[in-house]
Amino acid sequence: MPVAAHHDQTGEYPWKVVKKAWELGLVNMHIPQEYGGLGLGTFESCIVTEEISYGCTGFQTAIEANSLGEMPVILAGNPDQKKKYLGRMLEEPLMCAYCVTEPVAGSDVSGIKTKAEKKGDHYVLNGQKMWITNGGVANWYFVLARTNPDPKCPAGKAFTGFIVDRDSPGVTVGRKEINMGQRASDTRGITFEDVLVPAENVLGQEGLGFRLAMGAFDKTRPPVAAGAVGLAQRAFDEATKYSMERKTFGKLICEHQAVAFMLADMAIGIESARMVTQRAAWEIDQGRRNTYYASIAKCLAGDVANKTASDAVQIFGGNGFNSEYPVEKLMRDAKIYQVNTSKNVQTNCKIK
Repeated sequence: MPVAAHHDQTGEYPWKVVKKAWELGLVNMHIPQEYGGLGLGTFESCIVTEEISYGCTGFQTAIEANSLGEMPVILAGNPDQKKKYLGRMLEEPLMCAYCVTEPVAGSDVSGIKTKAEKKGDHYVLNGQKMWITNGGVANWYFVLARTNPDPKCPAGKAFTGFIVDRDSPGVTVGRKEINMGQRASDTRGITFEDVLVPAENVLGQEGLGFRLAMGAFDKTRPPVAAGAVGLAQRAFDEATKYSMERKTFGKLICEHQAVAFMLADMAIGIESARMVTQRAAWEIDQGRRNTYYASIAKCLAGDVANKTASDAVQIFGGNGFNSEYPVEKLMRDAKIYQVNTSKNVQTNCKIK
């Protein structure tokens, strides 16, 4: 995408791109048709995600963060909640965010400290969330908080999911984080201080928030993997093109066996990651539990994206280390795919 470099350098949120994507129906693809959305399946959304990520994963992360924020509402919201919070996303280009991660609780969701205490017909919410994508531009948040103060209470019963309006008194948005890559997306910390949340904004039932949050992860990991595949495909294409133009020792570098083997390994990895990602998406669309395939897809695609981008830099040689060439940005953008929605080393534990 022509403006990708600008947003990478400035960290400016890509509102023009997001608004155009919204107009084309490329944002909020999961919202059911009965609430005005396209109601696309996960398989279709993964195809769209891969294509946008090919242009810039920062843009796609900004767009796809809406799907993660909306997913708990799609899964557990009652008709009134869906009409109010999903419906507004289709009336104008609004964003939302998924607030689960905390400074001391990332992949270990059961360790979160944010708490909500019921008082009358409201809950009083206190806590701090970290690394929240779309945190500074969101209209509303999905927030996971502990509602059972007993430390011995199992995670499956201790937490509750809430919808929290951004303009609620007590909500404070932190500074924009300057990340290694995907700088077009907006990442911030969010603090909740004595925020009054109406009881009607509880998603599902009190105590079932942990399962809801994990279910949202399973539904949205395939699109995350698809984003990694899109980046890997871009890195492969850039490396292939360069290898067919650059000459060393009197011949094109693609004619050197070492480079040819690198390109072949890239292609093998990309096709493998794409296939398992689409399998994970297909499992969701068939109404099956997909934790196994979603975890494989997320791990494999993240590793493939990082290796492919790194090898692309290697093929570019010294030019690959320079920001005037695209693979430098791709290598920085790729790293998050081994870290977000649980680190790969921990996601591996789900593959049994």
